[in-house]
Amino acid sequence: MPPRRAPRSFSADDEHLLAETEKIATALARMFPGLCEVVLHDLRDPAHAIRLIENNLSGRRIGDSATELGLARVEDPNYPGVVQNYANRFPDGRPAKSTSIGIKNAAGDYIAALCLNLDVSTLSPVTLALSNLVATDPAHREEPLETLGDRNRRVLREVVEAAAAESSTTPRALSRDAKKALVRKLHEDGYFESRNAAQTIADLLGISRASVYTYTK
Repeated sequence: MPPRRAPRSFSADDEHLLAETEKIATALARMFPGLCEVVLHDLRDPAHAIRLIENNLSGRRIGDSATELGLARVEDPNYPGVVQNYANRFPDGRPAKSTSIGIKNAAGDYIAALCLNLDVSTLSPVTLALSNLVATDPAHREEPLETLGDRNRRVLREVVEAAAAESSTTPRALSRDAKKALVRKLHEDGYFESRNAAQTIADLLGISRASVYTYTK
């Protein structure tokens, strides 16, 4: 078995470093209003990593979890410091071009990640002057390296879609009784402990949030 890493230690200097990085994130976002989402992840607490989000295009919120790239950096201090210009996608399907910059403290541990997600759907494909801006690196074109959404919501979506697939249908096409049974099971299995779980389930099943709570009884 590979040797276990020693526990990471954090200092007051780490907080200062993150506070300074916040200034950079805010300034970058103001350079590209409405076009480029800028997210600062505090990797000291991966489950509630999002510390700052500007030009919010992915629907995430302060306190949402780290993405796959963030978790990879937490696990491996040798993970690349910069992953640049890779193809990505927002939760609603819009294509994005992303760059993730890892930030290490003096001890060599990743404590933060500054991520830029450019909405390329707003850029005209016939504008030759923007072709280099829209292009992504070939090394990252096969599949996204991460998903731009809170991991808890992604897991919930997967569970709901898998349950519907067992009946050879989609979540919204489930019968009322089937939706009710599914909501009860999700409630029993603890999925309602996630933030905004009821609204996420309502959106997936095509019912109201009030109906979701009614189905749990």
